[in-house]
Amino acid sequence: MDPRIERIEKAADFVKSRIGNAEPEVGIILGSGLGKLGDRIEDRIVIPYREIPGFPVSTAIGHKGNFIVGRLGGKTVVAMQGRFHYYEGYPMELVVLPVRVMKRLGIRWLFVSNAAGGVNFSFRIGDLMIIRDHINLLPNPLVGQNLGEFGPRFPDMTRPYDPSLIRLAEKIAAEEGLEIKKGVYLAGTGPSYETPAEYKYFRMIGADAVGMSTIPEVIAARHASIPVFGMSVITNEAHDDYAEDYENNGDDVVAAADAAADRMSLIFGRMIASL
Repeated sequence: MDPRIERIEKAADFVKSRIGNAEPEVGIILGSGLGKLGDRIEDRIVIPYREIPGFPVSTAIGHKGNFIVGRLGGKTVVAMQGRFHYYEGYPMELVVLPVRVMKRLGIRWLFVSNAAGGVNFSFRIGDLMIIRDHINLLPNPLVGQNLGEFGPRFPDMTRPYDPSLIRLAEKIAAEEGLEIKKGVYLAGTGPSYETPAEYKYFRMIGADAVGMSTIPEVIAARHASIPVFGMSVITNEAHDDYAEDYENNGDDVVAAADAAADRMSLIFGRMIASL
């Protein structure tokens, strides 16, 4: 057996042994400072990553490092309370491992979130941005021998973020009176924050927000034909006209994400209930 498949199967079998008859329909990936959505999941079974065979450990600020299986919006969900990043030194095979485990658990939709810098001049700290498309500056997780059990060698990425889910989010935001942005997310390797010149370049090539995650997981999900909805919390204004004493601070990013998590949780919860 392909060792990659063996790793996926062992992890999925372990999770299944812990959750009994629960059959997750929706996967959720919670980024920096956004893990408290996991606290809204009812009848929770919490599985620390360190207990799952073959799983790495999440080391990023604001990432608790748990799989949570339970009920949200009337559906059985499996949520990642913290993700894995390429900048932590993990190969892409491990960065996207949880998505493939979720696929084996039976999810039919994937919701992803992240904290991002707003390179769009109209974005402000605390804004929520629906991801309508992305620009990938990270290594592609599908490089190497194709996992044919999951999808084709050359998967289509014309609509990486599901248009019907985007429309649903916009409808719910309007009903709740929540202002919401929509834009293109760009991901680089990190872990250093970008320079002002890089922010300017990203804006010029069409990015609205920038981060260090999410896209590998989306590619893995689309490879496996899982519809994806993505949302960014704008946690800092990633511009190229800073004051001389300005600096990006990781703790401030987590605090800004935490402050916006309730609004994102409301939208995610209602969307999942509508599926």
